[in-house]
Amino acid sequence: MIFSTELFRRCKPHPDTYLGGGRLLGLEPRQVMLAAAHNYYLRAAQDLGLRTAFIPRPREYGPLQRRDFAPEGDWDLVAHDLNHLAEQLGT
Repeated sequence: MIFSTELFRRCKPHPDTYLGGGRLLGLEPRQVMLAAAHNYYLRAAQDLGLRTAFIPRPREYGPLQRRDFAPEGDWDLVAHDLNHLAEQLGT
């Protein structure tokens, strides 16, 4: 299932966008993980009790990118890409 913020009629970092998917699945925040390339999104998710995974996208904004090259928080996992995250999760 893919959950879009449009489903909750909110934009990140509104709490509904982080907690809504878990609620629909009957999960507690600690049972949900947000994987993102933006440290500020991960901080918002972590503050709500979600697990976090940082996956960098160093060329997302081309040569103008100035942040989010590396993890800037105490995230649960750090991965090179989605395949690496899946390996770390044992899937």
